[in-house]
Amino acid sequence: MNRRLVIPALVAGLLLTSACTDNTAATGDARTLTVNASDTECNVSAAEAPSGTLTFKVTNDGSKINEFYLLADDGLRIVAEIENIGPGLSRDLVLTAPAGNYFTACKPGMVGDGIRGGFTVTDSGEDVGPKGEDAELVAEADAQYASYVRDQVDQLLVKTQTFADLVKARDDDAARALYADARVHWERVETVAESFGDLDPQMDAREADLEAGDEFTGWHRLEKDLWPARAEGYTPMTDEERAAVADRLVADTNTLYDRTRDMTFTASDIANGAKGLLDEVATGKVTGEEEYWSRTDLWDFQANVDGAKVAWEGLRPLLQRKDEALDSQIGQAFADLQTLLDKHRSGDGFVTYDQLSASDVKELADSVNTLSEPLSKMAGVILS
Repeated sequence: MNRRLVIPALVAGLLLTSACTDNTAATGDARTLTVNASDTECNVSAAEAPSGTLTFKVTNDGSKINEFYLLADDGLRIVAEIENIGPGLSRDLVLTAPAGNYFTACKPGMVGDGIRGGFTVTDSGEDVGPKGEDAELVAEADAQYASYVRDQVDQLLVKTQTFADLVKARDDDAARALYADARVHWERVETVAESFGDLDPQMDAREADLEAGDEFTGWHRLEKDLWPARAEGYTPMTDEERAAVADRLVADTNTLYDRTRDMTFTASDIANGAKGLLDEVATGKVTGEEEYWSRTDLWDFQANVDGAKVAWEGLRPLLQRKDEALDSQIGQAFADLQTLLDKHRSGDGFVTYDQLSASDVKELADSVNTLSEPLSKMAGVILS
């Protein structure tokens, strides 16, 4: 879940002049930029780069886990992102960017509005994107992934409507039974949903990530009302309040449905989306923070892994041509992680998160990290 990246346009404008400092570094390549992210700054080595394949080499110099984003000119749509950058660690974000205006953003602590700066991609005069056989393979991957996204959103819409009807009817047992199954379809395409920055906070914000004045809506607002046992002193929603939240969730899901009908994806979109889904596992699901009330985190965990695997599989023909060893490493890491997840199955789903031991959680976290490392290299390889 992308936590509160959307900020008002006026605030974004005010941040442009001070948030991301131009501290140009001599990388020897105008398309390779360094980013020094701290708890208070987001220093990008240049404020512009020529169109083509860009690499942002992000180092976290702060004390908090950080994230880095490239946003479209509206300040809402996420073009590409990397999450879960621990203190002292470095990560690369590789993407293909056409000419245009963008924002860069760091997000220390993975909360708040982010430290933003303006960024321009100038027209290099070169064709942006793959060529020849690579272009054909990317086109196939795009068609497959776009179809997958549409199918998942189709199923999400149907199940969300059913879930909302059950919530409004106060058929809580049936609503609780459907909750995790319906959310699977959101989690499988979560990074695509997050790319629409206005929808994600409304549909998937966790209460712990809200700031003063934020409205608590969406899936997790209803989750809390259905599983209030861990909410000390909680006052249940009235029928009217429940209906308002449920109807808004359905309306937002319809908006997501409309926006994904004609979406297309570049190779960097798909590759970075796969890595982004693993980041979602690392920052929320494996820690048990995502589904705080229902404890259904392992359903989300599996769905994020499913979506990442579909993205990788679509790019495999291209990746195998460029680096067969990396492709094999990713495949083995996916298989090993799935074996661990399968240990915690129960019926058609999984055990609840509270049934995991500390060693279970560590084992899963280590396996996620083992997969994350080679998966993070995929974009750089296929765009080379």
